[in-house]
Amino acid sequence: MILQAGGAVPSTPMELVLTASLETKIVLAVCVLFSLVSWFILILKWWQFRRLNRQADKFFAEMERTTRLQEAYHAVMKQPPSPYNRLFREAITFYSELRPGALREERGADRSSLSMTQLEALKMVLGKEVAAERDLLGHYIPWLATIGSVSPLLGLLGTTIGIINAFTGIATKGSGNLAAVAPGVAEALVATFAGLAAAIPAVIAYNLFVNRVRLFAGELEGFANELIGTMAREGLV
Repeated sequence: MILQAGGAVPSTPMELVLTASLETKIVLAVCVLFSLVSWFILILKWWQFRRLNRQADKFFAEMERTTRLQEAYHAVMKQPPSPYNRLFREAITFYSELRPGALREERGADRSSLSMTQLEALKMVLGKEVAAERDLLGHYIPWLATIGSVSPLLGLLGTTIGIINAFTGIATKGSGNLAAVAPGVAEALVATFAGLAAAIPAVIAYNLFVNRVRLFAGELEGFANELIGTMAREGLV
């Protein structure tokens, strides 16, 4: 704390926070809370995408070892649950309900191709599963957009409060010396910094994760189309 004529001036960021007004402290506390939430979501989603990449590698590696859908089904169902084997299971389960025993090539099973209506229904089932997996992976990501847009406004609110306090100090002490204006200006700068520090990582993470979810949904849709193509090659549709 630096002593000046007319009062003490904070000399460190911590002293600035401790000597700030109650309104500014509330703004700073909310910004810190937003920052903690955004970093928690960032780490959580990073871990989820990393796990998803490992699951995809194992799933497609297992798929490449098989030559028929029946073999692939038994192989991938032994793996831990993932969006890929859930989508595969939905396709096989739906087809098995339409043509019981056809995949297992049981005697007397109906091996005729699916009608256009049934094929469209299969595509709708797979599309619904893709949308569900996309929504599940995108959970919490909108919070990053909210934090990224609200935090700068909170920083601006703290800036306004700090400027008001600076002018109030001038009016109260009757002079514009450093001791009168420094606390208010310091509050304004600290609040601006807190708002930007919370917003910038949130906005960057939001853009990265939204793009990754879009790519993931495209991969699932491509796999669904490839699955239908494989079923057609084996004479199932």
